[in-house]
Amino acid sequence: MFNTLSGRFLALTTVFVMLAEVLIFVPSVARFRQDYLQLRLERAQIASLALLASETLDAELEAELLENAGVYNVVLRRDEVRQLALSSPLPEPIHATYDLRDVSALTLIRDALGTLIDADERIIRVIGDPVQQGGLLIEVTMDEMPLRAEMIDYGLRILLLSAVISVVTAALLFAAVQAFLVVPIKRVVSQIQSYADAPEDARRIIAPRASLRELREAETALQAMETQLTGALRQKDRLAQLGSGVAKVSHDLRNILTSAQLFADRLDSSEDPLVKRMAPKLVGSISRAVSLCESTLAFGRAEEPPPKLARFELAPLVNEVIEAERLATGDAEIAFLEQVPPGLVLRADSEQLFRVLSNLVRNARQAIAATGAAGRVTVSAREEDEAWWICVEDTGPGLPPRAREHLFSAFRGGVAKGGTGLGLAIAAELVRGHGGQLELARSDETGTAFAIRLPRNAPGLTASG
Repeated sequence: MFNTLSGRFLALTTVFVMLAEVLIFVPSVARFRQDYLQLRLERAQIASLALLASETLDAELEAELLENAGVYNVVLRRDEVRQLALSSPLPEPIHATYDLRDVSALTLIRDALGTLIDADERIIRVIGDPVQQGGLLIEVTMDEMPLRAEMIDYGLRILLLSAVISVVTAALLFAAVQAFLVVPIKRVVSQIQSYADAPEDARRIIAPRASLRELREAETALQAMETQLTGALRQKDRLAQLGSGVAKVSHDLRNILTSAQLFADRLDSSEDPLVKRMAPKLVGSISRAVSLCESTLAFGRAEEPPPKLARFELAPLVNEVIEAERLATGDAEIAFLEQVPPGLVLRADSEQLFRVLSNLVRNARQAIAATGAAGRVTVSAREEDEAWWICVEDTGPGLPPRAREHLFSAFRGGVAKGGTGLGLAIAAELVRGHGGQLELARSDETGTAFAIRLPRNAPGLTASG
């Protein structure tokens, strides 16, 4: 039970109520002791009035008056004269004197605790003010044991009452906590468990209905999280289905391209100069298309394969990318600039880097062509001590805000109308495979620039040549 919220709340409530009652108990017992002693003084004063009414009292009457007052001696001071009004033999010497005139609360508490702790029979002297202006002071001697017995009896009644109050209060608070906290929390937990069984089912998303503001805020936050998770799972399922379809299409497309590759190989024997010049590029493009289809088929089973690092010159690779995109320019007025230092050699997977640059240059060309105005695409590179940098810039209209938010997310970061966003996602993954980074360097109304950083010494990568 103490491992539950309501059980611990019940225990803490009982402890705190008892602690409060203890803090009340000590002053209450001290007040009871003061009232008890004050009552003895009043009774002693009434008993002494019999002496004022008569000059002499017989011994039996005096003993009866003292017994009724519960004291041994009564001293009454009137007109600065101290008089022994009533007296009887003391069984033992006086142990302590207590003055009730102008006494502090701390002194009363201290004396009360001393009375409770000390169980010995003691004779005490008590001094106080007479009632009804009956003199300057009144002083009595009395036995302390009856006082201690009365205080213990009073204390037990207080503790019993405190226990009853604690139990009733704790029970009421326990019921309140169960109704207002535990039951709503259990309902939320039950809903979470139900949602976990089928997170794709939108009907199981929690509907906030708690009356407590804090709990309702928690339910609202949980609703938002479950809604996002359900949407993500649905998108994941759709992407899985799409991947299955793409794999099937890629399989058939690979077979078709393989046949086209065989026919393209026959073009090498042609004597036409134009065919001789274009045939190698055609064969290279078809080979890359076949390789891409094979990679697509492997994509559903694993991530992109690790890059096969080798040293090669960057300029010919950039030229090949530019030539392929220049053929696709059509009627658009787009200039392609290659600013790669001659002889710049880097270490990377040439096929994967070709795909990265091809995606970036194609996106730049399409962005400029969409405006209908003339533009320029520039591919530049530089070498530093720790990394190689390749930059692809264009003079297009810049990226829209929606595309920047999910720039490298598949199916979410598409820039061109009808685009899927796969190009940038694949390019970023390929660069990360080299231990590098693809980042958006600039995008405004003057154009867009992407920067590729390839480290010279990428941990975990080994060169194949």
